[in-house]
Amino acid sequence: MTPNLSYPFFHQRESLEKFIQQTHSLKNCTIQQIDFHDHTLVWDDIIIENTTFLGCTFRVEDRSRLLDRGAIIFPRVTHLPYQPYRSSLYSWQELMEGYHPDHDQSNDLAIYQYFSQYKFNPPVNEALYQRIHDHAIDHALRNFLQYQPDGLTQQRCVGFMGGHSTLRTDHYYTKVAQTARLIAEDGYTVVSGGGPGIMEAANLGAYFAHQPEAALQEAITILSEAPHYQDYGFITQAQQVLEKFPEGHISLAIPTWFYGHEPSNLFATHIAKYFSNSIREDTLLAICLYGVVFAPGSAGTVQEIFMDAAQNHYGSFNYYSPMIFLGEEWYDIESMIYPLVRKLSYGKEYHDLLFLSDDPKRIAQFIENHQPVPNVIHPS
Repeated sequence: MTPNLSYPFFHQRESLEKFIQQTHSLKNCTIQQIDFHDHTLVWDDIIIENTTFLGCTFRVEDRSRLLDRGAIIFPRVTHLPYQPYRSSLYSWQELMEGYHPDHDQSNDLAIYQYFSQYKFNPPVNEALYQRIHDHAIDHALRNFLQYQPDGLTQQRCVGFMGGHSTLRTDHYYTKVAQTARLIAEDGYTVVSGGGPGIMEAANLGAYFAHQPEAALQEAITILSEAPHYQDYGFITQAQQVLEKFPEGHISLAIPTWFYGHEPSNLFATHIAKYFSNSIREDTLLAICLYGVVFAPGSAGTVQEIFMDAAQNHYGSFNYYSPMIFLGEEWYDIESMIYPLVRKLSYGKEYHDLLFLSDDPKRIAQFIENHQPVPNVIHPS
């Protein structure tokens, strides 16, 4: 990712001190989670202008001096179950620390329970901390994706959408896992909403990229002992798979505590978990410029289909992207969503980027053969 040199961001002391030695300025800089108690900096020799400190700690006299000079200092937070000033994405290990099937004391659940107290009407401070947290996730996600100036990313993301309540025994669960595995093997980064059902199937399939098909099928057999996310043992069966197959391929999950009653799936290597579901939904679709695969789902999936169609209709993110409908009978006949999207797209760039199939290999091939199409704005 090309760094924004006009607004530098630092969360490591070494790089900050090197920058100060070169520039003697912290103008337009943001510094996060650095302890300055034992520093050797002479603050009066450093330009402080539009300088923000997030969760940093100082000697009392240094803090007062910086505030007098106009620095913006957000204090370190210790009373929350989450860290607003994150510098990285989550891992499932961090979120699930403390989990036991008989007595869940995981970090994930603790954050959800705390968030639920203020879900619909948070106090001002809590709302601000949540927004700072979600911005930190945005920043970490951009670092992971490695954005290029044209809006594409080094991580070529393909998203998967579908029902959160799809059973692990459902044939679409298997089809999605098989499709995601093939797409990951083609060099794409599989992205899901991070929950159970189709979302878990996508990350599971990506996890088993470059491993034998039999290994994926064995994993699904293990998982099927607890098919629904509310079943006892749902998490422990996933842990069994990870113990048996400890090495997995990279993938991304973007869940939300707004739906925190749904457990985070354990097969994504990187997790960008948000408080705001609206930001999460928009981000999930916006980054998947190499395509989105829609498996059967309910109202949420339908909403995502038309959100993606709207982004494609207007080329909102500089590119038109493939929309693949996995479920011929469901999308073409039962719900008639595919014919409707085809009709809406007529005459638009993304019309030829629509595809309907039940075949994982054909879907993977379609994505490989249909790269994002630039939105060329012709002068009037």
